[in-house]
Amino acid sequence: MSIKRDKNGVAADQTRQTKEVQQMFDDIAPTYDRVNHILSLSIDKLWRRHTVKIVERLRPKQILDLATGTGDLAIAMARRIDSAKIYGADLSSEMLAVAEKKVAALNLQDRITFAQCGAVEIGMKDGSIDVVTIAFGIRNFENREASLAEIYRTLRNGGHLVILEFSNPRNPLVGWLYRIYSHKILPFIGGLISKNRRAYEYLPASVDEFPEPEEFMEILKCSGFTNVSRRSQSLGIAQIYIAQRSN
Repeated sequence: MSIKRDKNGVAADQTRQTKEVQQMFDDIAPTYDRVNHILSLSIDKLWRRHTVKIVERLRPKQILDLATGTGDLAIAMARRIDSAKIYGADLSSEMLAVAEKKVAALNLQDRITFAQCGAVEIGMKDGSIDVVTIAFGIRNFENREASLAEIYRTLRNGGHLVILEFSNPRNPLVGWLYRIYSHKILPFIGGLISKNRRAYEYLPASVDEFPEPEEFMEILKCSGFTNVSRRSQSLGIAQIYIAQRSN
Protein backbone atom coordinates (compact mmCIF):
# COMPACT_ATOMS: atom_id res chain seq x y z
CA MET A 1 0.00 0.00 0.00
CA SER A 2 1.91 3.08 -1.21
CA ILE A 3 1.04 6.60 -0.08
CA LYS A 4 1.68 9.74 -2.15
CA ARG A 5 3.68 12.28 -0.12
CA ASP A 6 5.29 15.64 -0.76
CA LYS A 7 9.03 16.40 -0.45
CA ASN A 8 8.63 16.80 3.31
CA GLY A 9 6.99 13.40 3.70
CA VAL A 10 3.50 14.77 4.34
CA ALA A 11 0.61 12.88 2.79
CA ALA A 12 -0.73 14.72 -0.26
CA ASP A 13 -4.29 15.08 1.01
CA GLN A 14 -3.38 16.75 4.32
CA THR A 15 -4.76 20.28 4.25
CA ARG A 16 -4.98 22.46 7.34
CA GLN A 17 -8.39 21.09 8.37
CA THR A 18 -7.24 17.53 7.81
CA LYS A 19 -4.15 18.13 9.93
CA GLU A 20 -6.29 19.55 12.74
CA VAL A 21 -8.47 16.44 12.75
CA GLN A 22 -5.36 14.27 12.67
CA GLN A 23 -3.89 16.10 15.66
CA MET A 24 -7.14 15.82 17.59
CA PHE A 25 -7.25 12.04 17.17
CA ASP A 26 -3.53 11.78 17.98
CA ASP A 27 -4.26 13.56 21.27
CA ILE A 28 -7.15 11.31 22.35
CA ALA A 29 -5.73 8.01 21.04
CA PRO A 30 -4.52 6.65 24.42
CA THR A 31 -8.02 6.84 25.95
CA TYR A 32 -10.12 6.55 22.78
CA ASP A 33 -11.27 2.94 23.17
CA ARG A 34 -12.08 3.27 26.87
CA VAL A 35 -14.06 6.49 26.39
CA ASN A 36 -15.95 5.08 23.39
CA HIS A 37 -17.09 1.95 25.18
CA ILE A 38 -18.07 3.89 28.30
CA LEU A 39 -20.01 6.56 26.41
CA SER A 40 -21.80 4.11 24.11
CA LEU A 41 -22.44 1.53 26.86
CA SER A 42 -20.63 -0.80 24.42
CA ILE A 43 -23.49 -0.57 21.90
CA ASP A 44 -20.83 0.38 19.34
CA LYS A 45 -19.63 -3.24 19.54
CA LEU A 46 -23.10 -4.44 18.51
CA TRP A 47 -23.16 -2.06 15.54
CA ARG A 48 -19.75 -3.33 14.43
CA ARG A 49 -20.96 -6.93 14.67
CA HIS A 50 -23.88 -6.07 12.40
CA THR A 51 -21.46 -4.40 9.98
CA VAL A 52 -19.12 -7.41 9.98
CA LYS A 53 -22.02 -9.78 9.22
CA ILE A 54 -22.92 -7.66 6.18
CA VAL A 55 -19.31 -7.69 4.97
CA GLU A 56 -18.99 -11.43 5.59
CA ARG A 57 -21.95 -12.17 3.31
CA LEU A 58 -20.12 -10.38 0.48
CA ARG A 59 -17.30 -12.98 0.70
CA PRO A 60 -14.41 -10.55 0.22
CA LYS A 61 -10.78 -11.52 -0.23
CA GLN A 62 -9.35 -7.99 0.01
CA ILE A 63 -10.82 -5.43 2.44
CA LEU A 64 -9.77 -1.81 2.91
CA ASP A 65 -10.86 -0.30 6.25
CA LEU A 66 -10.58 3.48 5.93
CA ALA A 67 -10.45 5.69 9.04
CA THR A 68 -9.59 2.47 10.85
CA GLY A 69 -8.68 4.32 14.07
CA THR A 70 -7.60 1.84 16.72
CA GLY A 71 -8.54 -1.05 14.45
CA ASP A 72 -11.71 -2.33 16.12
CA LEU A 73 -13.60 -3.00 12.89
CA ALA A 74 -10.53 -4.37 11.09
CA ILE A 75 -9.91 -6.77 13.98
CA ALA A 76 -13.55 -7.84 14.14
CA MET A 77 -13.53 -8.61 10.41
CA ALA A 78 -10.26 -10.53 10.61
CA ARG A 79 -11.59 -12.72 13.41
CA ARG A 80 -14.81 -13.58 11.58
CA ILE A 81 -13.81 -13.60 7.88
CA ASP A 82 -10.98 -16.11 7.75
CA SER A 83 -10.19 -15.79 4.06
CA ALA A 84 -9.86 -11.99 3.96
CA LYS A 85 -6.73 -9.85 3.93
CA ILE A 86 -7.44 -6.50 5.57
CA TYR A 87 -5.71 -3.17 4.99
CA GLY A 88 -6.36 -0.49 7.61
CA ALA A 89 -5.70 3.18 6.87
CA ASP A 90 -5.92 6.24 9.08
CA LEU A 91 -4.48 9.75 9.30
CA SER A 92 -3.57 9.45 12.98
CA SER A 93 -0.25 7.79 13.72
CA GLU A 94 -1.14 7.53 17.40
CA MET A 95 -4.43 5.75 16.69
CA LEU A 96 -2.56 3.36 14.40
CA ALA A 97 0.02 2.72 17.12
CA VAL A 98 -2.77 1.56 19.41
CA ALA A 99 -4.20 -0.56 16.58
CA GLU A 100 -0.82 -2.20 15.94
CA LYS A 101 -0.51 -3.19 19.60
CA LYS A 102 -3.99 -4.73 19.62
CA VAL A 103 -3.29 -6.67 16.42
CA ALA A 104 0.04 -7.94 17.79
CA ALA A 105 -1.61 -9.06 21.03
CA LEU A 106 -4.12 -11.09 19.00
CA ASN A 107 -1.43 -12.43 16.65
CA LEU A 108 -3.24 -11.07 13.59
CA GLN A 109 -0.24 -9.39 11.94
CA ASP A 110 -0.43 -11.68 8.93
CA ARG A 111 -4.09 -10.77 8.36
CA ILE A 112 -4.11 -6.99 8.97
CA THR A 113 -1.73 -4.38 7.56
CA PHE A 114 -1.86 -0.70 8.53
CA ALA A 115 -0.78 2.46 6.70
CA GLN A 116 -1.05 6.15 7.54
CA CYS A 117 -3.10 7.98 4.93
CA GLY A 118 -6.42 9.69 4.26
CA ALA A 119 -9.10 8.82 1.75
CA VAL A 120 -8.25 11.19 -1.12
CA GLU A 121 -4.91 9.52 -1.93
CA ILE A 122 -5.29 5.87 -0.97
CA GLY A 123 -2.46 4.71 -3.20
CA MET A 124 -3.83 1.27 -4.08
CA LYS A 125 -4.31 -0.14 -7.57
CA ASP A 126 -7.50 0.41 -9.54
CA GLY A 127 -10.09 -2.27 -8.85
CA SER A 128 -7.91 -4.08 -6.29
CA ILE A 129 -10.34 -4.14 -3.34
CA ASP A 130 -13.51 -6.21 -2.86
CA VAL A 131 -14.99 -4.23 0.04
CA VAL A 132 -14.17 -0.82 1.52
CA THR A 133 -15.41 -0.22 5.06
CA ILE A 134 -15.59 3.00 7.08
CA ALA A 135 -16.76 3.07 10.71
CA PHE A 136 -17.51 6.46 12.26
CA GLY A 137 -15.04 8.20 9.98
CA ILE A 138 -16.62 9.53 6.81
CA ARG A 139 -18.14 12.53 8.57
CA ASN A 140 -14.55 13.65 9.27
CA PHE A 141 -13.52 13.55 5.61
CA GLU A 142 -12.85 17.09 4.46
CA ASN A 143 -13.44 16.38 0.76
CA ARG A 144 -16.16 13.74 0.84
CA GLU A 145 -16.87 13.69 -2.89
CA ALA A 146 -13.20 13.29 -3.80
CA SER A 147 -12.86 10.55 -1.19
CA LEU A 148 -15.84 8.66 -2.60
CA ALA A 149 -14.36 8.95 -6.09
CA GLU A 150 -11.09 7.49 -4.82
CA ILE A 151 -12.93 4.68 -3.05
CA TYR A 152 -14.87 3.96 -6.26
CA ARG A 153 -11.59 3.76 -8.19
CA THR A 154 -10.09 1.37 -5.66
CA LEU A 155 -13.05 -1.04 -5.68
CA ARG A 156 -13.30 -3.83 -8.23
CA ASN A 157 -16.32 -3.93 -10.51
CA GLY A 158 -19.17 -5.23 -8.38
CA GLY A 159 -17.30 -4.40 -5.17
CA HIS A 160 -19.03 -2.85 -2.17
CA LEU A 161 -18.70 0.12 0.14
CA VAL A 162 -20.05 -0.45 3.67
CA ILE A 163 -20.24 2.56 6.00
CA LEU A 164 -21.20 2.64 9.69
CA GLU A 165 -21.93 6.19 10.80
CA PHE A 166 -23.87 8.13 13.42
CA SER A 167 -27.12 9.90 12.56
CA ASN A 168 -29.67 11.98 14.43
CA PRO A 169 -32.74 9.96 15.50
CA ARG A 170 -36.02 10.99 13.87
CA ASN A 171 -38.25 10.18 16.86
CA PRO A 172 -38.74 13.52 18.71
CA LEU A 173 -38.29 12.10 22.21
CA VAL A 174 -35.34 9.88 21.29
CA GLY A 175 -33.78 12.76 19.34
CA TRP A 176 -34.19 15.16 22.27
CA LEU A 177 -32.61 12.72 24.72
CA TYR A 178 -29.82 11.93 22.26
CA ARG A 179 -29.00 15.62 21.74
CA ILE A 180 -28.81 16.23 25.49
CA TYR A 181 -26.54 13.23 25.90
CA SER A 182 -24.28 13.93 22.91
CA HIS A 183 -23.92 17.69 23.43
CA LYS A 184 -23.84 17.87 27.24
CA ILE A 185 -22.97 14.58 28.89
CA LEU A 186 -20.62 13.16 26.25
CA PRO A 187 -18.26 16.20 26.16
CA PHE A 188 -18.14 16.30 29.96
CA ILE A 189 -17.29 12.62 30.46
CA GLY A 190 -15.07 12.41 27.37
CA GLY A 191 -13.19 15.54 28.38
CA LEU A 192 -12.81 14.33 31.96
CA ILE A 193 -11.21 11.04 30.91
CA SER A 194 -9.23 12.20 27.86
CA LYS A 195 -8.35 15.70 29.14
CA ASN A 196 -9.53 17.00 25.76
CA ARG A 197 -13.09 18.29 26.02
CA ARG A 198 -12.78 20.08 22.67
CA ALA A 199 -12.46 16.75 20.85
CA TYR A 200 -15.66 15.46 22.41
CA GLU A 201 -17.45 18.68 21.52
CA TYR A 202 -16.28 18.32 17.93
CA LEU A 203 -17.55 14.74 17.56
CA PRO A 204 -21.30 15.42 18.17
CA ALA A 205 -21.05 18.64 16.16
CA SER A 206 -19.71 16.64 13.21
CA VAL A 207 -22.73 14.33 13.45
CA ASP A 208 -25.06 17.32 13.28
CA GLU A 209 -23.28 18.59 10.16
CA PHE A 210 -23.34 15.23 8.37
CA PRO A 211 -26.07 14.83 5.71
CA GLU A 212 -29.36 13.19 6.66
CA PRO A 213 -29.52 9.49 5.64
CA GLU A 214 -31.59 10.05 2.49
CA GLU A 215 -29.33 12.91 1.40
CA PHE A 216 -26.20 10.86 1.96
CA MET A 217 -27.65 7.99 -0.05
CA GLU A 218 -28.15 10.45 -2.93
CA ILE A 219 -24.53 11.56 -2.58
CA LEU A 220 -23.45 7.93 -2.92
CA LYS A 221 -25.58 7.54 -6.05
CA CYS A 222 -24.16 10.75 -7.54
CA SER A 223 -20.67 9.32 -6.91
CA GLY A 224 -21.53 6.41 -9.21
CA PHE A 225 -22.61 3.81 -6.67
CA THR A 226 -25.66 1.63 -7.28
CA ASN A 227 -27.85 -0.63 -5.13
CA VAL A 228 -27.58 1.92 -2.33
CA SER A 229 -29.40 0.96 0.88
CA ARG A 230 -29.21 1.59 4.59
CA ARG A 231 -30.03 -0.17 7.84
CA SER A 232 -30.99 1.94 10.85
CA GLN A 233 -29.38 0.99 14.15
CA SER A 234 -30.70 1.60 17.69
CA LEU A 235 -33.67 3.85 16.83
CA GLY A 236 -31.67 5.81 14.28
CA ILE A 237 -28.63 6.67 16.40
CA ALA A 238 -26.48 5.05 13.70
CA GLN A 239 -26.86 3.88 10.11
CA ILE A 240 -25.16 1.18 8.07
CA TYR A 241 -24.96 2.21 4.42
CA ILE A 242 -24.30 -0.38 1.69
CA ALA A 243 -23.43 0.64 -1.86
CA GLN A 244 -21.98 -1.16 -4.88
CA ARG A 245 -19.65 -0.22 -7.69
CA SER A 246 -21.35 -1.09 -10.97
CA ASN A 247 -20.15 -4.15 -12.86
